[in-house]
Amino acid sequence: MKAPAVALLVFLPVMAQAPPKQNASKSGKSEPVAQLDSDQTIRLDVTRVPVLFTVADKKGHFVTDLAKDDFEVIENKKPQTILDFNGESDLPLRLAVLIDTSNSIRERFKFQQQAATDFILTVLRPLLDKAIIVSFDTSAELVADMTDNVSKLTNSIQALRPGGGTALYDAIFFACKEKLTDQPPEKFRRAMVILSDGEDNESRYTRDQALEMAQKADVVIYTISTNISGLEGPGDKVLRYFADQTGGQVFFPFKASDLAQSFENIANELRHQYIIVYRPEPFKADGQYHNIDIRVKARKDLTVRARHGYYAPLAADIK
Repeated sequence: MKAPAVALLVFLPVMAQAPPKQNASKSGKSEPVAQLDSDQTIRLDVTRVPVLFTVADKKGHFVTDLAKDDFEVIENKKPQTILDFNGESDLPLRLAVLIDTSNSIRERFKFQQQAATDFILTVLRPLLDKAIIVSFDTSAELVADMTDNVSKLTNSIQALRPGGGTALYDAIFFACKEKLTDQPPEKFRRAMVILSDGEDNESRYTRDQALEMAQKADVVIYTISTNISGLEGPGDKVLRYFADQTGGQVFFPFKASDLAQSFENIANELRHQYIIVYRPEPFKADGQYHNIDIRVKARKDLTVRARHGYYAPLAADIK
């Protein structure tokens, strides 16, 4: 099936309110994780908005036989014209796995390592899919760059050690901006899996800045909580927020073995997504967040899960 075409590429400036930061490596070396300068840019298509989404029935089963005319797109309460539609279900994956290595999850650290390793072994298809591993405590660290080498990825996970504060938002910002924005959505499915308690106390970027970067990179976020209390705490609400706003899911497993079905669900979902492309009418180069809603016209029994909106460029930034 033909992938949707890209009409016009422009440049959007990236928020850079935080200065570059040095990263304390678990190996003892100090390495910069990213240079987030104000003159850095992200290359995005802003006249045509691509939206990845899944459709499921009331039992949670994926519905994959729908056509373009089955859907409608609403932006800011106004119906939009769908320009391209693609039901391609088996595109290569580009994944970022973020692992909390702060002191606050020390008791659940082995669980995280096992869960992350199981996820890589379950989901990644060598020679087709690729992933990065990012750990975060007081700062974020890229411990394995984009690769399909499963052994390299799993070894980097097993070598991690806990300690320090929690810079979750910085890790999300870094992974989306530096490693996922150059993976075009018409060629790859881009997603992030976060294993954490969701509590941030070290980031220089805010929760909403991290979310904005994920939305600009069109990344779906899946979160796995380390909380086993049975009660949803403040950190769990943060994890749910990131998943909900980007069209992902949040999971609350009690033990690593409970994750097998969750990982299978994530893998199946990433390979059974639709993509719709539309040109906003009217198009507003106002730099603001625009709400979008995708609906199945005649099937009230079906649920669509997708990101809730996108950021338009500023007119001065369109070149």
